[in-house]
Amino acid sequence: MTDISDDVDSPIDESSTQDEISELRQRVEKLRNENERVRDKLLDANAEKNKYQQKIERLKHENEKLKKSPLFIATVQEVTDDGVVVRQHGNNQEALTEVTDEMREDIEPGDRVAVNNSLSIVKTLSNSTDVRARVMEVTETPETTYEDIGGLEDQIKEVRETIELPLTDPELFDETGIDPPSGVLLHGPPGTGKTMLAKAAARQTDATFIKMAGSELVHKFIGEGARLVRDLFEVARQKAPSVVFIDEIDAVASKRTDSKTSGDAEVQRTMMQLLSEMDGFEGRGDVKIIAATNRFDMLDRAILRPGRFDRLIEVPLPNDEGREQIFKIHTRNMNVADDVDFERLARITDNMSGADVKAVCTEAGMFSIRSRETTVDMGDFLDAYDKVREDTEESDEKTMYV
Repeated sequence: MTDISDDVDSPIDESSTQDEISELRQRVEKLRNENERVRDKLLDANAEKNKYQQKIERLKHENEKLKKSPLFIATVQEVTDDGVVVRQHGNNQEALTEVTDEMREDIEPGDRVAVNNSLSIVKTLSNSTDVRARVMEVTETPETTYEDIGGLEDQIKEVRETIELPLTDPELFDETGIDPPSGVLLHGPPGTGKTMLAKAAARQTDATFIKMAGSELVHKFIGEGARLVRDLFEVARQKAPSVVFIDEIDAVASKRTDSKTSGDAEVQRTMMQLLSEMDGFEGRGDVKIIAATNRFDMLDRAILRPGRFDRLIEVPLPNDEGREQIFKIHTRNMNVADDVDFERLARITDNMSGADVKAVCTEAGMFSIRSRETTVDMGDFLDAYDKVREDTEESDEKTMYV
């Protein structure tokens, strides 16, 4: 006889097994998801670990650098049988130090070297040409011509006599029996065309144009400014025929005072080197000097004497006729409407410099572009004049409060 309970329990056991399998599958899926999350966290942790390891290595490297003794810059003065005489920059301290035979062969007077606290040479430094390249702008042939300069006919004539003739026709001075002018100083308000005059002179003579700002010659380390001056003129000789243009010369050639600060002493030391280099130029050499300043009243008398700057040329603000010429120069390539009256524009832009006039022309073109026009009319120029004048007045007001 069959037990009724067996018939009843059998399907119940199957159902229970299915439930257990389903539950196990859910648990496996849950564990799999958890494993994926843990794996992602592990990858993130490894990435973070690598980042911190790199940071630790960098800090270790910086720490090692901080532990090392600092090196000082010095210049080799003399190479003798007993050793090398070096002069440390900053305090001008000289010392005789021994070097290996191999290093002795590579060192010459004037080389820059790194020394330690005991003034022993650790290594030689790169040639000073690298320094010159960073602070000087050398343009083989400037594109500016005298035709690009308006309202400065008398100044152009003087610059050509001073700079151009000695380079293009030196025999004229030979036959006359006089030495050509050794340099020219351009002075006047900002934006009047001083730099353009220098570039045009360099182009006319097909000379290399070397530009340096006077402020770039002012250094806090003793002797560095004077060294840069020597480097500047050395490059000029290498690139001859060349025109050396020193802008903002008042920064390094201002009137000497009784101040005893190291900064003022260094500026005066740099000026002495500049005076020495200018005096050392031969009369008919292929290197000519042009300097410019907006503060003529600040210059030291020593740099103004004949033999250094034989020509002192004032470059004033242009008059009405000059501004009209400048307007025509800067609109040569513009599509100007027939209603544009340059004579009127020259009158209303009274007291504006050549740079201001150029800015008006540029702004006029921008007003035309904003209107989607192909020509620049008188209205554009009047709007541009108002904008440039407002910008100039706003800039002047800010300068008063600085």
